[in-house]
Amino acid sequence: MIYELNYLLTNPYLLTTLVLIIGLMVGSFLNVVIYRLPLMMQRNWRKECSEYLQLDGTETTHLEDPFNLALPLSRCPDCHSPIKPHQNIPVISYLFLKGQCSVCKNQISLRYPVIEAFTGITSAIVAWHFGYTPEMAFALALTWSLIALSFIDIDHHLLPDTIILPMLWVGLFLSLFSYLTDTHSSIIGAIAGYIILWLVYQLFKLATGKEGMGYGDFKLLALLGAWLGWQYLPLIILLSSLVGTVIGLTMISFTQRDRNTPIPFGPYLAAAGWLALLWGKDLNQFYFSAAGL
Repeated sequence: MIYELNYLLTNPYLLTTLVLIIGLMVGSFLNVVIYRLPLMMQRNWRKECSEYLQLDGTETTHLEDPFNLALPLSRCPDCHSPIKPHQNIPVISYLFLKGQCSVCKNQISLRYPVIEAFTGITSAIVAWHFGYTPEMAFALALTWSLIALSFIDIDHHLLPDTIILPMLWVGLFLSLFSYLTDTHSSIIGAIAGYIILWLVYQLFKLATGKEGMGYGDFKLLALLGAWLGWQYLPLIILLSSLVGTVIGLTMISFTQRDRNTPIPFGPYLAAAGWLALLWGKDLNQFYFSAAGL
């Protein structure tokens, strides 16, 4: 056992491969989180509203059925046939089934294996970058959280507090032991991250009368500030704004998207935060050298 562990510690290729496989399995779980968590929140809101308005119990009977990340078991959305364990192997099952339900033969969304593969690849990159260290484990947790938040925001324009707030507190806690950043930088990063986007929101609303972003974006930047420190906030804001502007203009130009249709900003913040997590120091040095500072 000790020999295998030592071999894992000294062989980055084996570690990266192992984390890639783990990432694929986590990606399968993230598909469940991305789909079910917003529905769980909606059911909870409806139940609370019904209780507050004292509606007839028949209005909320269906809300009593178990619906969480574990139950009910995964089923085909069309024929409701249960998905067996061997049909739920990340990416491989999709290819084996040729992207179709084994029972009704309806097409399975390509998005599921894409998220699984994306999670596996990003996890492998994290493992290769950090090696067998505590920072690798923490960076993986942050990576998986950012993936879930990004796709939920794309689908619902929503960044759930149930993911953001615990991860923000985890980032502050890790700073006590100087993982990724120190406590001083983490606390200032969390405060500044929230305030910066809050001020942008207020100024934009004052100038246009419209809401330019949601409060979830403030919290997400606060989360990234808590994990990485205030020093990386300018880089994250610059990268996310640049990518968001390019993609937004591209969508308007080539897809005839309405200029007034809101575009979720969370995925751009998450992507910029992930880049800063891995290569923030190098990117900061490049930026300051290019600016002549």
